[in-house]
Amino acid sequence: MADRLTDLLETRPWLLADGATGTNFFAMGLQHGDAPELWNLERPEDVVKHYRSFIDAGSDIILTNTFGGTANRLKLHKAEDRVFEINKAAAELARRAIAESGRDGVIVAGSMGPTGDLFEPLGPLTVDQGAAAFAEQAKGLAAGGADLLWIETISAVDEVKAAVAGAKAAGLPYALTLSFDTNGRTMMGVTPAQFAKLAHELDPTPLAFGGNCGTGASELMAALLNLQAAKAPEDVIVAKSNCGIPEYVEGEIHYTGTPELMADYARLALDAGVRIIGGCCGTTPDHIRAMRAALESHERGSPPEMATVIAKLGEISKGAEQQQAGPLGAIPEAPARSEGRRRGRRGRAAG
Repeated sequence: MADRLTDLLETRPWLLADGATGTNFFAMGLQHGDAPELWNLERPEDVVKHYRSFIDAGSDIILTNTFGGTANRLKLHKAEDRVFEINKAAAELARRAIAESGRDGVIVAGSMGPTGDLFEPLGPLTVDQGAAAFAEQAKGLAAGGADLLWIETISAVDEVKAAVAGAKAAGLPYALTLSFDTNGRTMMGVTPAQFAKLAHELDPTPLAFGGNCGTGASELMAALLNLQAAKAPEDVIVAKSNCGIPEYVEGEIHYTGTPELMADYARLALDAGVRIIGGCCGTTPDHIRAMRAALESHERGSPPEMATVIAKLGEISKGAEQQQAGPLGAIPEAPARSEGRRRGRRGRAAG
């Protein structure tokens, strides 16, 4: 079945995705602890302004303001009964922003982040329950006009399966990114090579897959290079890195990545065969503008050596370095149930 993302990729060697949501909303007045998703209903003009800032900076793909748009997340703000409404509004506002920009070919990707709950046996959530939560969100995004769903910042295999089932229920294709932020693996121990194998086994398979968020551009680039041996030649790979490392400065969070660093990251990602390149936490329209200029002026070269990645972007973890020897084993099974629960990360919506 034809889809807008695949059609656009047939005419372009690369596509530029957008940057952070939460970081930019904080600059517009969002308070820590508040749900950015509620702005889709309460401050729609600011949401449109946010989307336009990335469209005007050169993004070909914009993610909706729905990272925490499942009932599991929204119940923390007493909005769990407004899932469909909130997600539908987010996609409609994105379509409005594109129309107002006058740019053709910009894609609306419905962002679906983790539920924030742990799956059995570590927590209470079953795959079926997770799938139902994602399906409710996905149907709202589809009704609002999303071109595809963008499942992001996932760390657990069961949550991947639940989110894919939710996307399937809404009848939309999807892209899928994991966050490799723990010694070259996701928080739940999945390596990039293991993820590539999983992506090929999903039904339906993703239109594109790769990594987002994490601990900076160098670590994400290392993950993508470690994925190379397991991916198929036709796979469309995604890189959406955080803009450096967050630092607490004078009461506020600042990210260390400069536009120049993100431009270097974009060029290295293109050389590594990545087709969809963007930013995550901390990435502003100024960073995206620099990345666009870098990609437009860069002729793709050979895949970079890890030493080049480190020299240009910074050090990587020992776990990521060790994976250069080859893929590591089978996907780890969930450990036995432990006492207590760990909340999922806000990822890009809080970045």
